[in-house]
Amino acid sequence: EGGDMSVAELMALYKEAKARFDAEDDFKARARDAVVALQAGDEISLQAWQRICATSRKEFDAIYAQLGIEGLTERGESFYNPMLKETVQTLTDAGLVVESDGAQCIFSEDKPDGPPLIVRKSDGGFNYASTDLAAVRHRVEAERADWVIYVTDSGQNLHFKGVFDAARRAGFLERSDGDGDGLAPVRLDHCGFGLVLGEDGKRFRTRSTEVVRLADLLDEAKSRCLAQFEERGEASAVQGADAEAAAEAMGYGAVKYADLKNKKEGNYTFSFDRMLDLKGNTAVYLLYAHARVCSIVRKSGRTLEEVRALPAEALKVTEPTERALALHLLKFQDVAAEALNELAMNRITDYLYELASAFTDFYGECKVVTGEKATEDSRLMLCAATLVVMRQCFDLLGIEALERL
Repeated sequence: EGGDMSVAELMALYKEAKARFDAEDDFKARARDAVVALQAGDEISLQAWQRICATSRKEFDAIYAQLGIEGLTERGESFYNPMLKETVQTLTDAGLVVESDGAQCIFSEDKPDGPPLIVRKSDGGFNYASTDLAAVRHRVEAERADWVIYVTDSGQNLHFKGVFDAARRAGFLERSDGDGDGLAPVRLDHCGFGLVLGEDGKRFRTRSTEVVRLADLLDEAKSRCLAQFEERGEASAVQGADAEAAAEAMGYGAVKYADLKNKKEGNYTFSFDRMLDLKGNTAVYLLYAHARVCSIVRKSGRTLEEVRALPAEALKVTEPTERALALHLLKFQDVAAEALNELAMNRITDYLYELASAFTDFYGECKVVTGEKATEDSRLMLCAATLVVMRQCFDLLGIEALERL
């Protein structure tokens, strides 16, 4: 009753309810009945649920704004509620549904004795499987999806394997190609990710064992970057006069990069010290490397656009480090395609780090601003190509590239 609840209050309520659900049979039964009532459109249940959604949405929107995420279309579970009965009926008509202990189930063709995918519970309620299958149909038929990627923790691998198998067998993964020539296949992928661990090797939490909020991590990363600028006497020189904006870009970028550079299925240990290190495979090191290349181009007295406008024949690769850098730049298109196909952003982070290393080797051996036009033009072209590709990588990773540090 009363005013809006905060997310902290909702989390406390959830923890208390989960404890009672696990410990009290009567509470468990009432909770399950409440879910059925909500799915059936009970007015009081809907009002309570809408208040919870409004509070959650406000928190999500704040994070999206913090990370610069725009253009999302909300499709919560409730969006698919009107489609659940029809979806289960379609699965039944396709001969996939079998009743087992009062529940409607789909058994795997590969492992018919294994645990089934339950599409309707014995109490008549629907669940994640029925919602996910309804969502597949809608995304293919209404939204005309070619490729649907599900990003959740790896613990849901088995669930999505069952959902994808059922969708395939039901014929949900083919749709009209739009020109009347036949059916186009639709690709489904589960992009499962591992756990974020604390320094103690356990699931990352606060000292009071609470879940760590992403907003708090981003704020802390920004604060630490700003402190580093001040310690190094860079606060007034970084990104013009706006050191705070640069600290935000670097801090947020460091958190993103530390997460994406790991193989998505594996666990990794969260450490501010490591992710904000000036050396090694970190966003901080790479942003400084990018700023260093920008500085070299500026010292030449030319703009990046002027260098990019130079004719292709001006490029003369003669030194080994020039050749190594040029060859690495040529790999970018293939690496980007592989990263997309494998849903492996660590391919991009590895490539970007190797590119920065190749440029460091090149710059250590080859003077760029020489005063000799032919040599300078050629080497500035390598600098310009490096900047273009680095910025493409940063863009793919959702990191803002900084020109002055």
